[in-house]
Amino acid sequence: MRKVALVGAGVTKFGVRKATYRDLIWEAGKACFDSVPSVKPHGLEGLVVGSVMPERTAFQSHISSLAAEALGITPSALSARTEHMCASGTVGIRYAYAFIAAGLADLVMVLGVEKLNQPVADEAILNMGTGVDRDWEACYGLTAPPCFALAAQKHMAQYGTTEEQLGLVGVKNHAHASKNPNAHFQKGVTLEQVMGSRMIASPLRLFMCSPITDGAAAVILASEERARDLTDRPVWIRGTGQALDGFTLTSLHEDYAHWPAMKRASQSAYRMASIGPADVDLAEVHDCFAIAEIIAYEELGFCEKGEGGHFVATGRSDYGGDVVVNSRGGLMGCGHPLGATGVAQAAEVYAQLRGEAGPRQVADAAIGLTHNNSGMGEHVVMVYGREGA
Repeated sequence: MRKVALVGAGVTKFGVRKATYRDLIWEAGKACFDSVPSVKPHGLEGLVVGSVMPERTAFQSHISSLAAEALGITPSALSARTEHMCASGTVGIRYAYAFIAAGLADLVMVLGVEKLNQPVADEAILNMGTGVDRDWEACYGLTAPPCFALAAQKHMAQYGTTEEQLGLVGVKNHAHASKNPNAHFQKGVTLEQVMGSRMIASPLRLFMCSPITDGAAAVILASEERARDLTDRPVWIRGTGQALDGFTLTSLHEDYAHWPAMKRASQSAYRMASIGPADVDLAEVHDCFAIAEIIAYEELGFCEKGEGGHFVATGRSDYGGDVVVNSRGGLMGCGHPLGATGVAQAAEVYAQLRGEAGPRQVADAAIGLTHNNSGMGEHVVMVYGREGA
């Protein structure tokens, strides 16, 4: 297999945007092309677009062709859309990576885009229910917040994790988002504000949850030969893994505090990259809810099982700690425009490993990891490394 690198990246402003779905595609595409001026739209051989529910929120299908025309790209090797709920963007990166590694293309853009706050914001709640089993769970109200609340309750009962430790995840990630001009939220929050915010699904409060957000992001992947022609600072894809335990809650055997699929996915990525958890300098993990980040610390191997709450409380997931987690603000601070999230995570790692992250730069960052989950039972992990790492 050929080596593959990121050579460009761009992210829109995340938030409740007046921009249309097509506007967001334009913004992310332009930002990405601006980051690597020697690449022009007609020079790309492929485009993969991660997008979850444009049929419901933008009344549009045939997404990859729409985006290609909007950006002036005429794919000659690959044109596809990935829909895999919250992991859609990262799955798109895996598609492009595999295509280039196999020698079927040399230069491919992956774009993630979502316009969730239309036709009305309230309908977004109904739309999000399509990500769980409608016949057996969503129709009874067992959507994402109560599902992850069950995981939090189990973790608290089994390991003594506290509400305050959950709250500290929100404090940390909002603090990081305040240094990210593209984040949905631009102000930090105190622990008192987090603990005083309204209850969503016990014990998860408002500032322990990610918001419903519009946004887009794009990255360009290149084969080694093209990457070395385009930049002297490529960011290499070192490893990747994906694993699925189940779709419905019942398939997870009621031990919601353990997510073994994440552990298997990370082990696959570490093995492929020839590294271990201790080698990771920064990680962009799927903090859709605070408990998800705490469990990610454990399943990704940053700490022992059950120690996730203590890990955040002692600053080990922050600057100066073991590994900087969610330097851009995570899903809680940046927002979670579904298909764009995994691509935005990759864009953050790209900036960090090139030393271009500004006030949120992780010192001497050489290895970065991204993680997405689609529900609690399915996980995707990517490992990136700078040149020579």
